[in-house]
Amino acid sequence: MAKLYFHYSTMNAGKSTLLLQASYNYIERGMATYLLTARFDDRAGAGRIGSRIGIGAEADTFDAQTDLFEKIAARRSAGALDCVFLDEAQFLTKGQVWQLARAVDDLGVPVMCYGLRVDFRGELFPGSAALLALADEMREVRTICHCGKKATMVVRKGEDGKALKDGAQVQIGGNETYVSLCRRHWREATGN
Repeated sequence: MAKLYFHYSTMNAGKSTLLLQASYNYIERGMATYLLTARFDDRAGAGRIGSRIGIGAEADTFDAQTDLFEKIAARRSAGALDCVFLDEAQFLTKGQVWQLARAVDDLGVPVMCYGLRVDFRGELFPGSAALLALADEMREVRTICHCGKKATMVVRKGEDGKALKDGAQVQIGGNETYVSLCRRHWREATGN
């Protein structure tokens, strides 16, 4: 039975690595996968999902105007489709999460979404909030703070290396921009 999955964590937990591994497992068994990622996140290259450990794969892209149900239905009509893998799920709109749920329910295709739960201010991303509400199954991908505790928060560093408290919710970056922390160290870094 097809389900909508949400694999969530903070930065640098290995979400993209897990996505690529799961897709590889399907392909290795002769099954067809469809990879999607946010159009504006081109850190690994345009239309590419990349992991910090150096693996990657080509992917189709989406933005806020993309009808994901139609995109998945079109891909399915072009040939076998056993699973959809979507990276950077935090950038989905609420409507797009409903479109993914419809693809699961009406097309019978499992959809595995991977993304951040909260932003650098400790607030849910719209796509993540909708996935937390609608996903059939949720799985936390764990990473650790510098103190050894589970990291659940992330800070965005300014040019001076200090944690920023405000700014646009979305800013593409990696280790040079973001640091994953436990809640206590996030509070200390942000003064909360």
